[in-house]
Amino acid sequence: MISARLKSIELFTGAGGLALGTAAAGFDHRLLVEYNRDACKTLRMNQAAFGSQCEIHEGDVKAFSFHQFSDIDLLAAGAPCQPFSIGGKHRAHRDDRNLFPQVFRAVRESRPKVVIVENVKGLLRSSLSAFVEYVELQLSFPEVVSRDPLDSSIWADHLPLLRLAKQRRESKGLTYTVEKVLLNAADFGIPQVRERVFFVAIRNDLDLEWSPPKRTHSEAALRISQLVSGAYWRRHGLTRKTLPTHPRFGKWLREAGRTEAWRTVRDALAGIPEPIAGVETNGWPNHVGQSGARSYPGHTGSPLDRPAKTLKAGVHGVPGGENMLRRQNGTVRYFTVREAARIQTFPDDYVFSGAWGEAMRQIGNAVPVELAQAVARSVVEFLTNGVSSPQQHRRRSRPSAEQVEMPELLIASA
Repeated sequence: MISARLKSIELFTGAGGLALGTAAAGFDHRLLVEYNRDACKTLRMNQAAFGSQCEIHEGDVKAFSFHQFSDIDLLAAGAPCQPFSIGGKHRAHRDDRNLFPQVFRAVRESRPKVVIVENVKGLLRSSLSAFVEYVELQLSFPEVVSRDPLDSSIWADHLPLLRLAKQRRESKGLTYTVEKVLLNAADFGIPQVRERVFFVAIRNDLDLEWSPPKRTHSEAALRISQLVSGAYWRRHGLTRKTLPTHPRFGKWLREAGRTEAWRTVRDALAGIPEPIAGVETNGWPNHVGQSGARSYPGHTGSPLDRPAKTLKAGVHGVPGGENMLRRQNGTVRYFTVREAARIQTFPDDYVFSGAWGEAMRQIGNAVPVELAQAVARSVVEFLTNGVSSPQQHRRRSRPSAEQVEMPELLIASA
């Protein structure tokens, strides 16, 4: 049995959504690495949330050595997503912000038991399938490196070596079993439709399998609570017409199973005072109204009684459509930083550095805290109990190192 408090390090921490989630799941942070000055200020303003032993390193990850964290329990990384985002410049692996090679280097140097890497759904589009294969294989065989392992532009030349490692089932040195899963934050109680890819790599000497967390919420359950039972409206002290004999009730009931209803913007903002433009509400940090919101085709805001649209912030600045609330009468207003933080499931006492646009950028780039917690909790259960669900079983044995020879591959020194 492993200690309930496990040690972790994280790259590209940003505002700290992934770090908060992994901490809530049972990890003690030893290191958070972030380049952006305002994001680092945010992390320091909330230092207590990450533990007394946590170092916040402000600077370029390329200049940091991870050897001192050898055999850490978890290495987590929210690798910059702009190169792969549908809303970005679509330069992907050609983008100088593609920092996956730095993740692989950190894995080689720290040799973590588990690796969690998060990125946008756009990474899974068909044009990037070979690059995703490269990511999975390089996580599987981090010590099988190219002649210049930190050059992100030569990944295609390196891919055949990694394919050969897989074909020959290389088991020498540091190797991992990698699972890739696409999760919708709304399915885990986050009041936002936000699809994210998680790569989870388990070090093979642990000889155990991991499975993704199962959804806890569903759209079907929300439809039942709004259109059939009326429970949603009663919870908010409202009255709406319902149809107990709704023709789709049976279908929704089957789809919902034992899940709870998706959480909505109304759910997320419950209890927060209506913001005032230019004035911070007493007792509510970062809750300042912003004027100038307008609706136009494709940018109509998030409806009050549905989960929010995906909050975004990237090369185009802060998109108005994804950061606006659309009231029932059709009018719109911007979310405040505090409201956006609620939608991303940050705690109410978590404060953000920077002006509205910068703070919204940090929040828009963050992993929803409770989604990170759900993924990390499944990893904690795996590490502490050896399984992540009753259906788990020990992996079939792999060939020993003596059964495998790979003279053609360049193996990195530890």
